[in-house]
Amino acid sequence: MSLTSLRRSGRPGDEDAVPGMPPAQHPFWSRLESPLSTYYLLVAVVAALMLIGLIMVLSASSVASLRNGGSSYTVFLKQAQFAVLGVLACVVASRLPTLAWRRLAIPLLLVAVGLQALVFTPLGFAVLGNRNWLRLGPIQVQPSEIGKLAIVVYGAAVLATKRRLLRQWRHAIVPLLLPSGALLVGLVLLGRDLGTALVLLAILAGLLWAAGVSARLFGLAGAVGALGVAALVLVSGNRMSRLNQWLSCTDVHQCWQSEHGRYALADGGLSGLGLGASREKWLWLPEPHNDFIFAIIGEELGIGGTLMVLVLFALLALACYRIVLRTDDPFVRVATAGVMTWVLVQAMINIGSVIGALPVIGVPLPLVSSGGSALVTTLFALGMVISFARNEPACRRALAARPKVVSRSLAVFTARRTRGTRAARGTRR
Repeated sequence: MSLTSLRRSGRPGDEDAVPGMPPAQHPFWSRLESPLSTYYLLVAVVAALMLIGLIMVLSASSVASLRNGGSSYTVFLKQAQFAVLGVLACVVASRLPTLAWRRLAIPLLLVAVGLQALVFTPLGFAVLGNRNWLRLGPIQVQPSEIGKLAIVVYGAAVLATKRRLLRQWRHAIVPLLLPSGALLVGLVLLGRDLGTALVLLAILAGLLWAAGVSARLFGLAGAVGALGVAALVLVSGNRMSRLNQWLSCTDVHQCWQSEHGRYALADGGLSGLGLGASREKWLWLPEPHNDFIFAIIGEELGIGGTLMVLVLFALLALACYRIVLRTDDPFVRVATAGVMTWVLVQAMINIGSVIGALPVIGVPLPLVSSGGSALVTTLFALGMVISFARNEPACRRALAARPKVVSRSLAVFTARRTRGTRAARGTRR
């Protein structure tokens, strides 16, 4: 029997399940290959993660907000304000052309280094032992978040310019690793924020890998970075304590946060206790709306809620990876890989700390945890990636044709209304 006759003889829709049909002809894959699919996927995933974050910040922070400020909505309202600011930043970033991003590379790095240096002036202050914050009037800023974006944009600009010379180590080490790696990461480490420094080093690794540097240079840089991190852990009593608590928890008071994070996940089980019904947020689990918000998601929404968050991050990685594969612009490729590394590595560190796969390092869950600087900067960086998706030639043509489709649809409705009016007048006569 031929393929055509088999399609005609079956029920409607059976042709989608015909053995041997090329995947590209399946309706699902054809929609996925649409020139607008990457753009819409990015926008949808970013919006979904931010919405989940706002809902869970409201739930997880309600008890602590009520105790500290007399209102259950204090932390949430502040986070909502930063979300509005972040969305505006994302929209502006999504409209910037690629050339504008390349021109912002050096100014962004200078601003990031300058703000990070201000941490060690009277404007700076420490939070939980890490001196990584600035108090600028009524607002508090974490300059290392701006540093993440600066490393991505500056690194992509340098590696795109030097792409034909990257086989020679000095063309990658001198212009990239010295000003961004040694200077910016060094300032963050001077403030004792190892978690943020690890994310910055991971971003540098992602940039170098996407740029195609030699395996020897990549391995050498990785070995030096690993030895440096190990030395920083060994010379710090606080970091060694966290490592020992992760390896073997002999005193529940020493690993209180990680233990109660796992208690929250265990209480949630398959279906969860229900939105707002967390028990651990009643001052049992420290930082429930920040570093350990994933535990509250698992407690209130169950395994379904945690899997939903993981799937959304996987879809975000898929969208970024599609841009990396499809673009011919080396700057776009490296910058997108840098943002993808930033978000995914930070998410893996955060979730790994919550579930006990990693020691408690203290980094927020991107787009979900409470924190204004992190939310605004991450949305701005993802807006840059959205601009890359918008500027793909096929996507740009499809978006340019969209107003014509809308106008034709409105014209159809107008024509129908005109015919209806004429028919009514004829009936009256």
